[in-house]
Amino acid sequence: MLSNRTIIGLVVGIIIIVLGGYSLVLHAGTIDIEEDYIVAIGDSVPYTIPAPKNTSQHMTVTGDAFDLKLSSPDDGLQIPNTSYKKELVLDWTHLEDGDTKILIQNTGNSELHITGELIRSSDPIWFTYDLMVVISGVVIIGFSMGFTLRKPKGF
Repeated sequence: MLSNRTIIGLVVGIIIIVLGGYSLVLHAGTIDIEEDYIVAIGDSVPYTIPAPKNTSQHMTVTGDAFDLKLSSPDDGLQIPNTSYKKELVLDWTHLEDGDTKILIQNTGNSELHITGELIRSSDPIWFTYDLMVVISGVVIIGFSMGFTLRKPKGF
């Protein structure tokens, strides 16, 4: 017969393992990001978008005046530091795995509005983190099973 502490430990451990497994599935592959950002007058914002090969990106920058520099991996879209007015629509595709780097500087008299649909690759640290959560659930189950086998002094 299982003790109450063992049953509680099993339930908590199973819940933690399920949550960690679900998070592992969520963090596998690419991540879609809906960007909606406001840049104040005189401020700049850098973007680094790590993405796998053949992922398409879309970004729209709207404002009075702004400077933009973009570099994409391999022979992708390359825009040197150039001034723009009113609106700029960017559509590009990553031809190789790597990082697209974008620097947007607001040089106008109004705020910039940046919107976009970006696809990026998952960060490997999330895999490690999710794996640690699953391992924690297994450890909790292991400790709780110890209460069934023998009762330590003081319990």
